[in-house]
Amino acid sequence: MEEREIELTILMPCLNEAETLEICIKKAMSFLTDNKVNGEVLIADNGSTDGSQDIATRNGARVVNIEQKGYGSALRGGSENARGKYVIMGDADDSYNFLNLMPFLEKLRAGYELVMGNRFKGGIEKGAMPPLHKYLGNPVLSFIGRIFYPSEIKDFHCGLRGYNRAAIKSLQLQTTGMEYASEMVVQATLHKLRMIEVPTTLSPDGRTRPPHLRSWRDGWRHLKFLMMYSPNWTFLYPGLILSVLGLLMMIIIGVGPTKIGNVNFGINTMMYGSASLLVGVNISLFSMFTKAYALSSGFIPNSPKTIGIFEKFTVEKGVVIGVVLTFLGIAATIFAFIIWGNNSFGNLQPESIMKITIPATTLIAIGIELIFASFFLGILEIERKK
Repeated sequence: MEEREIELTILMPCLNEAETLEICIKKAMSFLTDNKVNGEVLIADNGSTDGSQDIATRNGARVVNIEQKGYGSALRGGSENARGKYVIMGDADDSYNFLNLMPFLEKLRAGYELVMGNRFKGGIEKGAMPPLHKYLGNPVLSFIGRIFYPSEIKDFHCGLRGYNRAAIKSLQLQTTGMEYASEMVVQATLHKLRMIEVPTTLSPDGRTRPPHLRSWRDGWRHLKFLMMYSPNWTFLYPGLILSVLGLLMMIIIGVGPTKIGNVNFGINTMMYGSASLLVGVNISLFSMFTKAYALSSGFIPNSPKTIGIFEKFTVEKGVVIGVVLTFLGIAATIFAFIIWGNNSFGNLQPESIMKITIPATTLIAIGIELIFASFFLGILEIERKK
């Protein structure tokens, strides 16, 4: 059969799946035959030593060897070698029913570019998913994913999914481990691919050995990926919250009452407000650095609003703002110095003088930070401006 005639590749990553690989391939082959689909079964072998390659070949599947280790590596390598217009990927542990792939293929034929299985809608059989994953890991990570990257996908980590191979290839997915599942959904959302979910059933896998998945390690890798690709939630929003909170603390203590009920708030609280403001500004700047890098590297798409901000921003504007804040801080410092001189440079009442010196040093620190941050942003934009 010529390559152009193949509509569907059923892709299975494999690492020592001799116990269950044959039944998975037979089910996949039956699906193709029963539904008269021009397709192939492709096994992306990641270094099996239990004879999985021979089992796959004997049952009519095509095998490609993927040298780079990892779940994501196997699936990326398999997708690159797939011959079908569409790919449906699923684990080779017999936990997913390869006889029931028509809902995925129908949605792909209808023009959807990523069709996700939803195990919570289709049903999770007893013993198919550990309670930690069922009630904490998958729901929490999927919820965080929807907050960071608004979409209708409720099950970010379902191992059974179909996609238009050309559309997913254009995303240039990079991760090598289990977080590949999140990367596909995140990048598809950021690039506004057409996505939909279909119910699918998860059964207990047929292996006697433990699964490759490591709950805490792989859970952290998923969470880390979600945070790295969302500079707003990782940097900007926490930075703004800390900045506003710190600024309010400093203003209230500096010009207003310092007692609420029986609780007194003084210069010690103002110092913590200063620290909160400094940290908040610093974290917010990391958001700008990340977005500037994204514009140059393209690792995440930027909105027209973000692009507009960077087009209006210049190093000179940032430096001017930084210089103004620095000089305001120096002016406040001179004012405090004058007060000290009027007292013959003797001991001062800490409560009053530090309400001047704390804001002064804070302004100087933020001003200097903005000056150097502006130059750094300019450096990050050099490649984009070529």
